[in-house]
Amino acid sequence: MTMRYRSLGRTGIEVSVHCLGTMMFGAVGNPDHDDCARIVHAALDQGINFVDTADMYSAGESEEIVGKALKGRRDDVVLATKVHFQMGEGRNRSGNSRRWITQAVEESLRRLGTDWIDLYQVHRPDHSTDIEETLAVLDDLVRAGKIRTFGCSTFPAEEIVEAHHAAERRGLARFRTEQPPYSILARGIEADVLPVARRYGMGVLTWSPLASGFLSGKYRLGRPVDMTSGRAALTPARFDPTIPGNVAKLEAVEQLLALAESIGCTLPELAVAFAAAHPAVTSVIIGPRTMEQFQSLNQGAALTLDDGTLDRIDEIVRPGTNLYHPDGVWQPPSLTDVTQRRRPREDRSAG
Repeated sequence: MTMRYRSLGRTGIEVSVHCLGTMMFGAVGNPDHDDCARIVHAALDQGINFVDTADMYSAGESEEIVGKALKGRRDDVVLATKVHFQMGEGRNRSGNSRRWITQAVEESLRRLGTDWIDLYQVHRPDHSTDIEETLAVLDDLVRAGKIRTFGCSTFPAEEIVEAHHAAERRGLARFRTEQPPYSILARGIEADVLPVARRYGMGVLTWSPLASGFLSGKYRLGRPVDMTSGRAALTPARFDPTIPGNVAKLEAVEQLLALAESIGCTLPELAVAFAAAHPAVTSVIIGPRTMEQFQSLNQGAALTLDDGTLDRIDEIVRPGTNLYHPDGVWQPPSLTDVTQRRRPREDRSAG
């Protein structure tokens, strides 16, 4: 197996085309720290030099596992983590404010057992905090040597543009990377986020190449789905086979399985190779829970898809099309806050 490497945007940092994602390390996925460490070591031994985690993964446990696993090998790894989501009890322990980021980065450094973070990412937008506030504290952390560079994760294209304009106005360091969800079944970012990232010279590390498991081959058209366990129990609307949108995903999966077989690879290998084929994508995050999953996902690290295969994928799922909403964790307040979508009752009849 030959691992490929690419430049992370214009940072000058070289990273592997596969990035080891560790969301499943800890209580949420694999609570066996030694087993998780073995996965990290196997990834490094097979050429992966890029590891991604977040403070909120298993409430900090994932960072602790990664920190222990990287002892003695830290200098060889480009280490990324994230900040934004609620950590523990109490107010002001989430978001993108100077107050919280200043505290959160210290807690991440402690859990990771390192003096610096290579890539510090803002996990989601925070519309209660001015973007200048967030960029300013991240700029200060770079100058202090606590982080090497910083980026954003799952930001809409317009907010990426706003952040770059704010950085230019204020003379601040800017987002150097974006981490969006991207798969054959969720191609919406091809229309906006990926072109914007290329325009600004940003590195892109994508997550969920298996589309929440739909591209693992586990879910098949006409077969029952166990709605009482796993991902289906957590987000039933995404897996209920009676919902038309899920039927469309399953129909696409059947065609993709046939395509994978025709070129001699597995569906997961096809899915990961597809994400890596886009010219804006630097690295594809693979997030295994077990060693078996890691080996099956990393098997296709050297796989490249020819034009005929990519054309067939375009026929199955049109470019720029989402067959489902890929980010089930966060939605903008403009959608979730009813007061931002409806005028006050007394104003509705005003002419």
